[in-house]
Amino acid sequence: MGKLVKNHLARLIVMTAAVYQIAAGVHGYFWPKIFWDMWTTSLNPLVTPVPILQTLNVLAGLFMLGWEYPFPLIVPGTAFHRSIVARLVALPIVTLIAVLLYQGTNPALYYLIGGGVYFWAYNDREIVCMPWKVPTRGKEGGESKA
Repeated sequence: MGKLVKNHLARLIVMTAAVYQIAAGVHGYFWPKIFWDMWTTSLNPLVTPVPILQTLNVLAGLFMLGWEYPFPLIVPGTAFHRSIVARLVALPIVTLIAVLLYQGTNPALYYLIGGGVYFWAYNDREIVCMPWKVPTRGKEGGESKA
């Protein structure tokens, strides 16, 4: 049995959340609703008449999906793509965008779980390698645990 590569697990969780967030943003165009509208109506202008929050959800979902997959615009192997810390900074922001929209509460929960797994990987000093490859330690660009 091999070791669990936690950053790959977190990548899959965050990609699932990103796809769900895109679907929630599109769904929000047809049925706009703020999640917290039971307590306040001051956030309603974010969804009607101009769909600001829905558009932000679609863009944030596309950004996270592009970062995790990664699409060719985000070159795999760059410092931005390899950084777990940058992901730990971006995940609370996209989680906040998702949780404000009523349809985006499930992606927000998935983002929280993915962020927790990324934090676990960061604490274990994992490295993010090229997409869908197993990280190697030693001469080829990783640090050893010695």
